Amino acid sequence: MHNVQAVILAGGLATRMGGVDKGLLQLHGRPILAEVIERIAPQVNGVVLNANGDPARFSEYGLPVIADSKQGFLGPLAGVLAAMEWATGEGSEWVVSVAADTPFFPVDLVARLREAAEEHASPVALAASYDLHNASYMRHPTFGLWHVSLQNVLAQALDDGVRKIVRWTDSVGGIEVRFEREATEPDPFFNVNTPQELEIAEMMRMG
Repeated sequence: MHNVQAVILAGGLATRMGGVDKGLLQLHGRPILAEVIERIAPQVNGVVLNANGDPARFSEYGLPVIADSKQGFLGPLAGVLAAMEWATGEGSEWVVSVAADTPFFPVDLVARLREAAEEHASPVALAASYDLHNASYMRHPTFGLWHVSLQNVLAQALDDGVRKIVRWTDSVGGIEVRFEREATEPDPFFNVNTPQELEIAEMMRMG
């Protein structure tokens, strides 16, 4: 996808998984991160990992690893900001973010987000899918397309204490892009936060 760089957000503290990097957990014999890279790489010009701490733990993947440019573990928005800064240096106008613990996201994610952002002249587009339990669409704020021109605004928002992605994207005219699914199909944005969810992902991967 022309002029789009991807950031895989792997900088979370993973407290519910005992502090282990969720992307490095094994899913059907492979790290979840390997699945994520395979899905996103064909959709973009380049891929970078956003992770704090020792970058050597990701060395086998051969990708650049960037830490948050703002200190204090400020959440996913800090990772998006770091990616915007990196993408600007690469000469790209857009960054797409995906989570390191979500292995089944759509293979047309970037194309759909880019099309919607351009149609609505919006600098941010967030993915959404139908939540069967609540009978409504739910946004997935770590899956978004972000124009790099927003980096100064985002940096200021983080300095002002903003941490919730949806709150900030709404303030800058972000839009929601709905990814439909059948009632019998699993949510493509299912993510692994707990050992129980890892077991569910194993069943989804096999079936």
